[in-house]
Amino acid sequence: MAGAVAPAAAGEAGSTPAQQPLRVLIVTPRYLPEIGGVENHVHAVATRMAASGEASVTVLTTDLEGGLASRDHDGEAEVLRVRAYPRSRDWRFAPGIGPVIRGGGWDVVHLQSYHTFVAPQAMAAAARAGVPYVVTFHGGGHSDWLRHRVRGLQRALLRPLLARAAALIATARFEIDEYATALRIPTARFVLIPNGFDLPPAPAAGTERSPGGRPLIASLGRLERYKGHQRVIAALPAVLEAEPAARLWVAGSGPYESALRKQVSELGLDDAVEISSVPLGERAEMARRLSEVDVAVALSEFETHPMAALEVLSLHRPLLVATGSGLGELADRGYARAIDPQAPPPAIAAAILRELRDPLVPARAEFPTWDDCAAALLALYRRVRSAA
Repeated sequence: MAGAVAPAAAGEAGSTPAQQPLRVLIVTPRYLPEIGGVENHVHAVATRMAASGEASVTVLTTDLEGGLASRDHDGEAEVLRVRAYPRSRDWRFAPGIGPVIRGGGWDVVHLQSYHTFVAPQAMAAAARAGVPYVVTFHGGGHSDWLRHRVRGLQRALLRPLLARAAALIATARFEIDEYATALRIPTARFVLIPNGFDLPPAPAAGTERSPGGRPLIASLGRLERYKGHQRVIAALPAVLEAEPAARLWVAGSGPYESALRKQVSELGLDDAVEISSVPLGERAEMARRLSEVDVAVALSEFETHPMAALEVLSLHRPLLVATGSGLGELADRGYARAIDPQAPPPAIAAAILRELRDPLVPARAEFPTWDDCAAALLALYRRVRSAA
């Protein structure tokens, strides 16, 4: 297929030297100050690639409220925002995307996430302009059941545009087989470039609690219903029967917070539960807090390449994850234990208690950093430009 490039291993530097900085446009439905996994991913790679001097990077994103600056900077990366509609829903129909793509003289357009109207708009505009584009799926979950139900139809409708991409980027190995099958696109068209993490070193926590200590459980992820925090909270009374001093830190922020606080109050758990987030920029504080956790729990119904879980593992802390998707992949590799996220509260409580009493402390492993991720993307962009 014209414009397609052969995939290479993540982190490969590429053999073609860059004669001039790449002009890269990263298109993402949401961006800082909105917080989430995709937003963090784009911030991490865009700022690093722009700072490297090898690429001129612009992030094109949308604004539902119209209150953010239309032109801004994140480090050395330029940020452009166009209005999106409707304000009441997260569909992100943004007519301003097309003109930016068609008029920018870009070497490559990188679309991040396929779940909103941003995806077809961006791919169609790039195709009409003859600009090569690549796609990272970020195929995470969503709290709206209807959005889950239409994913298959959504992929089918997007297939013609996805098939024209110069490369399709997976952040976890299971995605390659899943999307290749669902889209009827050969696996050779995919390239694996995992997410990274950037936690600074933290004091190593002990693998066992000190006698009389208060065990700390952390439930990880943005506060969305599909992330499963409510399941950990529901299991906490049974945990407290066996470990009365246990505490739960629900580590995140998001639209489901009020529902979680109501659940905590109804169960009489106010003294045992903290719901709070660590600001994105305070990485040392995040490392400190995660290093104090006795067991981290991630019961999301779907995660592609869970960054928070990787951060926990990098700090050598026990991790209990949901079966399936990227979380289950960590368990399959021996880094964590897994449980069906639909299991009843007593079963989840028993799994948590097992980790407190007989933790699976993962062997130290080298996980990709954001520098690795940014370098792999730059190498891919160079190959795309050479093939165009």
